[in-house]
Amino acid sequence: MTTLVPFGILGCSMSEPTELEFSKTLKKHETTIPGLIIFDLAVLGDNRGWFKENWQREKMLAAGLPDFGPVQNNFSFNGKRGTMRGIHAEPWDKFISVGSGSFFGAWVDIREDSPTYGQVFTAEVDASKAIFVPAGVANSYLTLEDNTVYSYLVNDHWHPDASYSFVNATDTSLGIDWPISPEEWEMSEKDKNHPLLKDATPVKSKKILVTGANGQLGKALRKEFPEAEFVTREELDITSSRLETLRRWRDYSTIINAAAYTAVDEAETSDGRKTAWKANAQAVANLSRVATENNLTLVHVSSDYVFDGTAAVHDEDETLSPLGVYGQTKAAGDIAASTTPKHYIIRATWVIGEGKNFVQIMESLAQRDIKPSVVGDQIGRLTFTEDLAKGIKHLLKNQSPFGVYNLSNEGEASSWADIAKAVFKLSGKSEADITPVSTEEYFKDKPTASPRPLQSMLNLAKIKAQGFTPRDWRQALQAYLEKN
Repeated sequence: MTTLVPFGILGCSMSEPTELEFSKTLKKHETTIPGLIIFDLAVLGDNRGWFKENWQREKMLAAGLPDFGPVQNNFSFNGKRGTMRGIHAEPWDKFISVGSGSFFGAWVDIREDSPTYGQVFTAEVDASKAIFVPAGVANSYLTLEDNTVYSYLVNDHWHPDASYSFVNATDTSLGIDWPISPEEWEMSEKDKNHPLLKDATPVKSKKILVTGANGQLGKALRKEFPEAEFVTREELDITSSRLETLRRWRDYSTIINAAAYTAVDEAETSDGRKTAWKANAQAVANLSRVATENNLTLVHVSSDYVFDGTAAVHDEDETLSPLGVYGQTKAAGDIAASTTPKHYIIRATWVIGEGKNFVQIMESLAQRDIKPSVVGDQIGRLTFTEDLAKGIKHLLKNQSPFGVYNLSNEGEASSWADIAKAVFKLSGKSEADITPVSTEEYFKDKPTASPRPLQSMLNLAKIKAQGFTPRDWRQALQAYLEKN
């Protein structure tokens, strides 16, 4: 289906030099292709000519332009009316505007996963208009006047390995009513031989990179992001000061940092302290810098250990107050992650997934008829990695506002002893086999143990307001034990 913006809206003539409409208000116009946006620009003119702010980040963001991070500015000049630039899609975003003359533009959505794949939009553009073209939307320009000049800001540097996709401009299935007959076009031989839409190569989305590939969360994220690139520490050292050189980061859209040093007590030792700071703080600072320089979204997974546990329930805006080294390094990582504009910091508690964890240990004890003493004065809720991964996907897919989000499972506040009792009961054993003890008593013979927050309940109102509600932890626990 083709949509044409009428001549009267754009104030552009196909046969006469454009008579610009001056003093418009900067305004956004959505199109039938998601992400493809037309803007009215404020052109100021008199008998001397005209002036416009072609690119003004603050005003344009306020008007609705994505903060796409341009890094290169290009100009195209066409001396003759009827010069045609064939339909082509690039792997970067573009902001197109006219300096002189006018053109008829046609845009075709060939993004692989787009619900509007094949949708066509056309418009006539002069100096009082600009259009934002997201990566994967193919674009073409047919000049309507001699000496037409248009510029395009792009958010990647041109490089010889860039992957393009093409569509033939004369494909009748597009339904484009070109204002100048193709027989009159000035066009390259290459553009004449582009494939029909039915044979075009769809443009894949930019890549997602997931660190901590073999951890509990990393394994759960594989199910939610099967097309992502998963890396271990050996495959990509995110603590390296050369991280920005280890990938072509402009080929990515998102980094999900599921890597962490989680040996809470070991972090209190001399060697463990250094490792914890390197993995939980320095690595996040490196990722944040890469995300900022390349306009990426950074998802960073945090912990309840960034708080001292004195508040009964923790909100996202609570002041950081870590007790031990592990918590201090996680808090530092949060601060580093928050410095990149497009960030999600996900605070989780008591994580349970595929691999060695508290629930598996309790299940094993139950099967061996061992009756353990378990801490009964630390209060919180489990976070199953299945729900954590789904919540991360939900925030990204729905383009939720950036910021900090608490994400644990739902349900009643419980102690580790309460959870152990639930595991024993589901394993066919008696809850009476669990003896609750205080944190102080449990660690009395462990002088190097890290201090723990006693209250770890997270307020989930913010993420629920984004449309995501995790399962009750008891329901998730039963499903987990049945599966394992």
